[in-house]
Amino acid sequence: MELFNKLNSSYKYVCKNAEYVKINYTKIEEMVAKIDSSFLKFWLLDNPFGLLDMDIESIINFLLIYHTIGDYCFWGDPKWKVITSDGVLDGSYAIMYLVIKRFKQNDNFAMSYLEFAELLKGEGEIPLIRNRYDNLVLMNEFLQKEGKSFYELVKDMNSDTELLDYLVKNLSYFEDETIYKGERVYFYKRAQLLTSDILHVKKIKGIPNIDYSHLVGCADYKIPQVMRCYGMIEFSSSLEAKVDQKIELEENSPEEIEIRAATLAVIDYIYEKTDRKFVKMDINDFIWLLGQDKEKMIKPYHRTLTSHY
Repeated sequence: MELFNKLNSSYKYVCKNAEYVKINYTKIEEMVAKIDSSFLKFWLLDNPFGLLDMDIESIINFLLIYHTIGDYCFWGDPKWKVITSDGVLDGSYAIMYLVIKRFKQNDNFAMSYLEFAELLKGEGEIPLIRNRYDNLVLMNEFLQKEGKSFYELVKDMNSDTELLDYLVKNLSYFEDETIYKGERVYFYKRAQLLTSDILHVKKIKGIPNIDYSHLVGCADYKIPQVMRCYGMIEFSSSLEAKVDQKIELEENSPEEIEIRAATLAVIDYIYEKTDRKFVKMDINDFIWLLGQDKEKMIKPYHRTLTSHY
């Protein structure tokens, strides 16, 4: 529980001292009503590309690969995208499409950089491609050292406290910490998302006694965009100008940290106002899925070149 205590205290500390981002609780109340009358669902329940049709071992092995190289920083100009038989895909669904297509043909992802670059080839270049490849190398080194598949390593871990701690301790590329006004703060977006996905899949596949109730949420750039479009978070005039003009925010800058922290504070507020009826990650997924309606995303997301989200 130590890491979760750090995660919870971090966003509260940042929000208490924030200068550039504030929370609009009136607008959150409107979202509370929307969530309270809705069916909250795990983001992968739409079963993109037949993911959940695979057996549980294959799904969990796939999820490690996907989260090692996939769930961060897709923005760019022009934005990286992939042309498929299902239409044009970008972002997380685009990389999922490419990785799962390869996985179903060959689940061994030990490959050269040139092979990796070919795998992720699309229109434009995916951001941080070298970083993604370096992570893949670290993943393969870890699995080789352990001498087991990822599924075998985590198959008996059914609580978020145990699984998140294991991921953070063994896979360095999930580290997500920074300093804000002299204090160390913790987010661990990608490790939390992998933890959530694994445990949700286990529950869907009928494994009993699954617990993902301690997860805090994913401090990324899509969810705060949704929150801003719905008025739940507001930026100072200087930050608003930067984001609206698509000026890149420096990683670990006060503005960037405050946006991420406010995201988690809003999720926590909704969690409390709905009488803890929904776990935070399901609230997180609900808001993320709202962002897939591109017509309602009338304000841009903040841009930070980062491997954390």
